[in-house]
Amino acid sequence: LGDVFLGSETAKVTIYEYASMTCPHCAHFHATTYPVLKEKYIDTGKVRFTLREFPFDPLSTAAFMLARCNGNDKYYPMVDLMFANQKTWATSDKVAEALLGVVKQAGFTQESFEACLKNQSVYDAVNAVRDRGQKVFGVDSTPTFFINGEKKSGDISVEDLEKTLKPLLGE
Repeated sequence: LGDVFLGSETAKVTIYEYASMTCPHCAHFHATTYPVLKEKYIDTGKVRFTLREFPFDPLSTAAFMLARCNGNDKYYPMVDLMFANQKTWATSDKVAEALLGVVKQAGFTQESFEACLKNQSVYDAVNAVRDRGQKVFGVDSTPTFFINGEKKSGDISVEDLEKTLKPLLGE
């Protein structure tokens, strides 16, 4: 599938995040810290960012598949939509209906929803990203970040993120 990067290719700092769509800590990061990261560091060209799939369960795999099936240009809006609505779909008694209800907001139909979830190559690719993260980079929890190669596990507050970034950026 390849990484979908945000930010300048010449940024001084690169952040890789491994996340699971059903992880509440990941959703918290994306609701609280990520908007500041994006506005102050990614959009200004100081940081290059990518999120890599690390599903812990079939439901997270399905959510990532749906984000990928919508195209790379819509990947982050889909990820944002999934995390923002995580409590709605991830804890529902009728998971498929709840998930479909969320992705319909992004233009999915019943048919495109089903076709995406049956796409074996997307399924295999999402799981390959997770397997590589585990085997090559030692990822065993989410969220896990690599900030210029330094591994940090767990939700990161805005304050902690800035303590890490400012020295790397020479600020």
